[in-house]
Amino acid sequence: MVSFRAMRTIFLTVAVLAASIPASAQPTAFVGGRLIDGTGRVIDAGTVIIDGGKITAAGPSASTPVPAGAARVDVKGKTLMPGIVNAHGHVADTVGLRTDPASYMRDNVLRQLRTYAQYGVTTVFSLGGEQAPAFELRDEQSRGVIDRARLFVSGPVITGDTADAARANANKAADMKPDLLKIRVDDNLGTSRKMPEPAWRATIEQAHARGLRIAVHVYSLEDARAVLAAGADLIAHSVRDQPVDEALITGLKSRDVCYSPTLTREISTFIYDSTPSWVDDPFFLKGVDKDIPAQLKDPKRHAQIRNSNAWKAGQQYKVGLEVAKRNLKALSDKGVRIAMGTDTGPPARFQGFFEHLELEMMVEAGLTPMQAIVSATGDAARCYNKTGELGTLAAGGAADLLILGANPLDNIRNTRTIEQVWIGGKRAF
Repeated sequence: MVSFRAMRTIFLTVAVLAASIPASAQPTAFVGGRLIDGTGRVIDAGTVIIDGGKITAAGPSASTPVPAGAARVDVKGKTLMPGIVNAHGHVADTVGLRTDPASYMRDNVLRQLRTYAQYGVTTVFSLGGEQAPAFELRDEQSRGVIDRARLFVSGPVITGDTADAARANANKAADMKPDLLKIRVDDNLGTSRKMPEPAWRATIEQAHARGLRIAVHVYSLEDARAVLAAGADLIAHSVRDQPVDEALITGLKSRDVCYSPTLTREISTFIYDSTPSWVDDPFFLKGVDKDIPAQLKDPKRHAQIRNSNAWKAGQQYKVGLEVAKRNLKALSDKGVRIAMGTDTGPPARFQGFFEHLELEMMVEAGLTPMQAIVSATGDAARCYNKTGELGTLAAGGAADLLILGANPLDNIRNTRTIEQVWIGGKRAF
């Protein structure tokens, strides 16, 4: 028979061991909520179980048992969806409403990633301009629990006036071990020189030779068709000069190439000549510096903007935005895969807030709330070969999820009703 003293010793040993187990080792079950799983499926009364940073089960509550010892979170009346995946964002050298090259430091990049996460954006594909701190943070996220958005990087935007120069720059960027590469094929409404065709073709070829996918910034239908035929893997902005045609649609669908509309990029070029309607919105205010609203309301700043060359270009982008909206609807109707992106990160393209504004604009363009949500979750992840890892509420995927107070399928603005943000199985906000 075991003595009382021995039993007490065993009990205390077990208690100490149990106390030493990190909280993340305990499964958590979110029970009874509406599940929007990121693929287009809805479960009205569902359960999601997470353990060790991963989702271990997701399905109807009636057929998804809760493991013994799991922490139960009652989410009845709530909506659960995957964390938002931004297919085209940036972590940039931005401080307030200005750029500061000296500010591209770890703390500033972390601040931006936490801002994204605060708004429920749990993954960002940063398409250009990333420096060493971003690469370091990208590498760190696979080694432990994080409290900010996941980051994937493309490194410097590839440039070059000749095929040889572009190929050499592509190799330099590839040596940095980015997740993909990026080029721009655009003359910025005639204000700059477009990357010559031999150079961008060489870059696409070299990216593939190095085993990397490549995203392409375009403006025109002609360029979109050309880069797609040359092997582009992501069209990183809307076609804004004319309606899309069957040739582009066929090209996108034949290779399942994704199209990222970045509608909010366009509004950032023309709305600041007056006070934006959302400048006092609490949802906006929670993620910006306290002095920004006053700056956005300043009549002197409005006048300066109206007298600038950038404002004149913005009026052309304003027209192009309407073309972009019609093209988004046409491509979606034809079954082209849409990847929600915003081009946030540069000054006045507000990280986190603009992602929700983008979803609203996509719905205004004619997509259903479900189509917009899938574009910002499962499809955005799929566009970067992250299916099964990110963007869905499914066993084996990262435990990145949002708890919403209202159903975004009723009104896309309900993506703003964020009550909790979980990243890698831990509550971040």
